[in-house]
Parts: sequence; C-alpha cells; structure tokens
Amino acid sequence: MKIHLNERQLDVADGMSLFGLRDQHKPDADVLICNGAPVGDDILLVEGDRVTLIQRGEIPASDELEALMVARHTPGVHEKIKEAAVGIAGLGGLGSAVAVALARIGVGRLILADFDIVEPSNLNRQQYFIDQIGLPKAEALETNLRRINPYVKYDAHCVRLTPENINGLFGAADIVVEAFDRADQKAMLLQSMKGRPIVAASGLAGYGPGKTIGIRKLGSNIYVVGDLSTGAAPGCGLMAPRVGIAAHMQANLVLRLLLGEPG
Repeated sequence: MKIHLNERQLDVADGMSLFGLRDQHKPDADVLICNGAPVGDDILLVEGDRVTLIQRGEIPASDELEALMVARHTPGVHEKIKEAAVGIAGLGGLGSAVAVALARIGVGRLILADFDIVEPSNLNRQQYFIDQIGLPKAEALETNLRRINPYVKYDAHCVRLTPENINGLFGAADIVVEAFDRADQKAMLLQSMKGRPIVAASGLAGYGPGKTIGIRKLGSNIYVVGDLSTGAAPGCGLMAPRVGIAAHMQANLVLRLLLGEPG
C-alpha cells in the first residue's frame, strides 16, 4: 500500500504499523505524527496515511525541512495553499500578524506593501524588533518572515498604495487583506480592488471582550473582521491582544477561502 512518509510517497507492506515504520526508517524518532496529529501508541497504517517522523533537536536537511514544517497541517491543506498568492495592504499590527500566520502555514506567495517605517510605539503590537526601528516595515517584515519560513515567496514593496498602483502590485493575488489604519485608505482599497475577495478589518481597539470581534460579509466577496465600532481614540488605544485576535481571524478566513470553504 502507498503512504506518505515525511511528505514522500512510500510503498509499505499491508499491516505495517506506525512503530514498525519508525523502526525501519528512523529508529531515533521521538515525535510521531500521523495525518496531522501526534500519536503516542502504535497503530496500523492504512492506504493514504501521511506520517512524519521527527527527532527532537535534529536540524533536518533543507530538502526535508519544508515537509516537516507542515507535518501538523490537516492532510491536503499544504498542496492547495502553496499554490496561492495573498496580498497584504498595510504591515502594522494587523498586516504583520496576518503575514506571520500565513507564512507559518506556508501560503506560497505573500505580496506585502507599506510605505511606513518601524517606530517605537509600533512594538506594542506589531511583529518587529527593537533593532529594526527606523527600517522600512516592508523590508523588516520580509527579513522576519524569511526566518520563519524560507520556502514562501515574498514580494515586499515599500510604497504608498494608490488607486494607480494597487492593481499592479496585487494583480497576482487570489485574496487581498486590508490592514490599513485610516478610513480613507480602506475605502480606496475597497473601491480599487472591486471583484477580488477582500478580507478587511474595522473596530479592534481597546481591551473589550474578544467575543465582540466577529466577521461580517458585505456583498459577494468583501469580509470585515472586528466589531465595526471600536476604533482607536484617546482613552482607547491599540494593543497586541485584541489586534492579534482580529489579525488571526483575518488569517483564518483567508485560509478558509483559499481552501474553498465558506467565509
């Protein structure tokens, strides 16, 4: 029968067990993953199973590392998303966190755009480091993402998005994430990118209950994450926990749409 071992197809005998496979191919493996979940007890393998054998502390060869990084994915996910392209407009608290999440799951191509630089107040919620203060966000984020997942293609643009350039920059994107701060920028993107799925956000300031952040669908292909009302204002700032909830809801929605699931 045919299974996948560390993402490579392999013929094994009927009745092969997980522990038997480990003993044959990687006796020192101490993390055994079958179909996306760690397994502690021996099980019989069946046709189509995906098994990953990992030895803690071992740095694998580069040709195997990508397969091991996606070992905890639900089977079939990586094959679909590695062919996808996602544009992220704005690389602040939302956009940088969305980018990290999508890089970790291995979306094939990320198109990143922001004209701003990293400044100290960004560090309370954005995915940058102290030694990156003063660098363009697009450049700094690409550096960080490459350290997380070098197998994704990154197109980073330090540019202010306008109606004249936005379609050229995001023309290859299957989905665009709107992660701007200003209402006029949000409106510009929604107007300029008509006809393309857009995952936007509005209302995520403060430290209100996470349950108030939801997803609303506007029309056929626009989705808005947030509570639609709690914007940044004196006495109601932007902080990592609630911004992070919204960003990861955006990233999860992108994943669902790429997999053909309803928003």
